Amino acid sequence: MSHARSEYEDFKKIAPDAYELVLALGQVAAKAGLDKQLLELVKLRASQINGCAFCVQHHILLSERIGVLPVDKLNLVVVWREAPIFSARERAALAWTEALTCLPDGVGEGVYAEASREFSETELTYLTSAVASINVWNRFGAAFRWTPAKRPVGANAAAS
Repeated sequence: MSHARSEYEDFKKIAPDAYELVLALGQVAAKAGLDKQLLELVKLRASQINGCAFCVQHHILLSERIGVLPVDKLNLVVVWREAPIFSARERAALAWTEALTCLPDGVGEGVYAEASREFSETELTYLTSAVASINVWNRFGAAFRWTPAKRPVGANAAAS
């Protein structure tokens, strides 16, 4: 892959109003009370689907900082259907994320039913805002090939 077309910091300088709007949208789900660790798994999965290296790395590092446990969840989120480590709520959130990230046929009744069993109407609405937000971030990160952050030296040596 060729080098970055621009960087994350450039986006903040070039379009600060767009940056602030996308940032705010990304924060409402956590402010509404959805579990931050669950939200990080969702953001990681959408970023994997969208091929945004910057966002994948960002959400892995952030997940480690906030203590997503067991850490194997980060390694297995890409194959969550085959990994029994995920709870029913996490599975519903990941299925919802995939359905909203890949929309060729809309969101199926089964995915909606599963998500509705695990999340209240309000929670599902805020979860949808988190999925929408990460998909927006992924569009910028993938389009401009933002450079993924390097793991801080000495930080979480077991994860590297």
